[in-house]
Amino acid sequence: MLTAAQRLRRSSDFAAAVRGGRRVGRGAVVVHLTLPPTTGPTATTSPEPARKTGAETSAPSRAGFVVSKAVGNAVVRNKVRRRLRHLVRERLDQLPAGSTLVVRALPAAAEASYARLAADLDAAVAAARVPRGRRPR
Repeated sequence: MLTAAQRLRRSSDFAAAVRGGRRVGRGAVVVHLTLPPTTGPTATTSPEPARKTGAETSAPSRAGFVVSKAVGNAVVRNKVRRRLRHLVRERLDQLPAGSTLVVRALPAAAEASYARLAADLDAAVAAARVPRGRRPR
C-alpha cells in the first residue's frame, strides 16, 4: 500500500499532472509523469548557491491511478488498480523526489498478465523520463 503522502487524492492534483506532465502510452497503460523543476546554475542570477528548504528536499514522489469503466466491471477495475498500485509502489523510489505519476489503465489492462503490466509500466516510465528533445529513434 502506498503511504498517504505518496497518494494523489484531489482532482486538481490529477489535472495538474495530466496537463503538465509528459504523456507516454505503452501497451495496456498510459503514464503522465511530472518531474520536479530543476534548478541549475543558470536558473539563478545570484552567485550564491541556492539553499533548499526542508519542504523542497523531502517532497515524496506521488502516484495516482485512473481506471475507467471501459476496463471492466468493479471487480476487474479493482483488480487492475491493485496490480498497478503494487507495481508503482516498487518503482516510486526510483523517481526523483517531488515527481507526480498518474497511471491510466487502458481496456487491454483487464486481460493483461501481471508481467505484461510491469513491462508496459516500466517502458512508459522510462520513455517519460527522457527529456523532450532527446528521444532516441
